[in-house]
Amino acid sequence: MKIEQLYTGCLAQGAYYIESEGEVAIIDPLRETQQYIEKAKANNAEIKYILETHFHADFVSGHVDLAKKTGATIVFGPGAATDYDIYSATDGEELKLGKLTIKVLHTPGHTLESATYLLKDETGKDYAIFSGDTLFLGDVGRPDLAIKSDLTKEDLAKMLFDSLRNKIMPLADNVIVYPAHGAGSACGKNLSKETVGILGEQKKTNYALREDMTKAEFVKEVLDGIAPPPQYFAKNAMLNKMGYDTFDTVLKTGDVPLNPEEFEALANHESALVLDVRSQAEYITGHIPNSIFIGLNGQFAPWVGALITDIKQPIILVVPEGKSSEAVTRLSRVGYDNTLGYLEGGMEAWKTAGKDIETLESISAIEFASRAKKEHLNILDVRKDGEFQSTHLENAQHFSLDFINEKMNEVDKYKTYYVHCAGGYRSVIAASILKARGFDNLIDIAGGFGAIKKTDLPTTDFVCPSTL
Repeated sequence: MKIEQLYTGCLAQGAYYIESEGEVAIIDPLRETQQYIEKAKANNAEIKYILETHFHADFVSGHVDLAKKTGATIVFGPGAATDYDIYSATDGEELKLGKLTIKVLHTPGHTLESATYLLKDETGKDYAIFSGDTLFLGDVGRPDLAIKSDLTKEDLAKMLFDSLRNKIMPLADNVIVYPAHGAGSACGKNLSKETVGILGEQKKTNYALREDMTKAEFVKEVLDGIAPPPQYFAKNAMLNKMGYDTFDTVLKTGDVPLNPEEFEALANHESALVLDVRSQAEYITGHIPNSIFIGLNGQFAPWVGALITDIKQPIILVVPEGKSSEAVTRLSRVGYDNTLGYLEGGMEAWKTAGKDIETLESISAIEFASRAKKEHLNILDVRKDGEFQSTHLENAQHFSLDFINEKMNEVDKYKTYYVHCAGGYRSVIAASILKARGFDNLIDIAGGFGAIKKTDLPTTDFVCPSTL
């Protein structure tokens, strides 16, 4: 028996490779599937099953491409409806993989078709669960993504409560838990940074698995504090249901070098969005006017999905040397398949061609503190709600990057704003979006709140009501 977790940090997502006696099952594969094919080939094995734990909303799975390339069977839990061929397993059904058995446990709640795959070893002993978004380490999947007119998030939460207690909690404490996501995913609230755990430990520490918890308490706690889902979630779920262009086609049409004239023509005449994926330091120093910054060195794909509202938006890229294919690949993971090319030679080529360049003013936290002591400053804190509520600068305006498109009317184009996040990545994203919308008086605070806290500027800390 061979089990390998293939974890992708920028998506906080775990795919899985299981092998026995030359037969392979892939669980929740990424969009780019060649890695799974090569791994099986290297082991003289063949991919038999592609197991999907549910219709993913936070990324586009590679199941359709992988099935076409290998002939493997795509398996979903009960009730899944797609525009391509699948095998819809029944609750409790067992699939054979070499000497192993994979039992399908229907665990609705996160979504209606959600399935947990229970792996039994060659002796028939329960060995591990691949729990998808039903059970995470430290949390459970959010139950607000599959709402229909006749089905509320409360209804789904109740289903999730039953799934956990009837299908997962009765399993032995030594069963290994392989979840679909870890910390950083928007599919839950309080996910652990660990990506593999033991069920017994989760029974002790995961709030959602408390034995004395009532269904009403579970519904209240699991729904408390859930932020609205990013706008791209529903679009990714639909792609996973209906199918999509092959990744090979997306890479071929998107990883195309463009000279400055071609690049500029696409921006001006084809309404292509200029997406700068270099580091924030490089963007600050010099960038193409009206370009949007979302750097590859951060949570690139989720931020693209959250902030670029049209999933079919034509995109042209400014990339670090040799990173064009990576950028196209990571865009495709969240369904942004309409990349038209990248600026060949980067900003140096743009400068040599005599094209316009803009900069973003950025100052140190020390300089910011010095200015703040002399005069009133307009401060935009673009961190998430929880971060702001925990502690923030006095007089700061909360302007969460997650909802910048909805909050644009809360800022004034004629004012000067000092923009900060936690460490400096998100503030540059926010500033780039504001600049593209005509906000010209923006100043980034380098190092973000982490650097600001080292100054003596006053902050407001959250006080728990129970301590008052």
